[in-house]
Amino acid sequence: MHKISGFGSPAALIFWVGLCVAVGLISGLLTRRAIPSWYASLRKPSFNPPNWIFGPVWTMLYILMGVAAWMVWAQPGSQLRTYALAWFLIQLGLNFLWSMIFFRWHAIAGALGEISILWLAILPTMVLFGELRPLAGWLMAPYLAWVTFAMILNLAIFRLNRNR
Repeated sequence: MHKISGFGSPAALIFWVGLCVAVGLISGLLTRRAIPSWYASLRKPSFNPPNWIFGPVWTMLYILMGVAAWMVWAQPGSQLRTYALAWFLIQLGLNFLWSMIFFRWHAIAGALGEISILWLAILPTMVLFGELRPLAGWLMAPYLAWVTFAMILNLAIFRLNRNR
């Protein structure tokens, strides 16, 4: 398969974006029943976005993450590239786990702890990606920003629903 100028093959792009979107799709399928029932019953802060916003935002973030991973994967093999992609996979797994903890297991406090770890895993991923390909690091920035917002939202929901 041909390379796209300065990047990797289109098949690799499809793999990385597909992997990220699949993580989101699978976690969504496994947790969607909780949205109209358990999640709807929670007290939420005034800055809680409407439910319809989450799907498009996460889809865009997963695409950006996949493109960033693809850009890093296309770099010459090195220990730095290996570390960067390892961190990427770790944070992707933590991303999936947060959905399970919060929506499937209804463990708001546990999800708050886990999203803090997720945030701490995204940061080195972003830095390592940026060292290998600056644009790849920047493509992770909206994800880090959204997870920061999600962490604040998780904290607010925890505080408003302590007695549950």
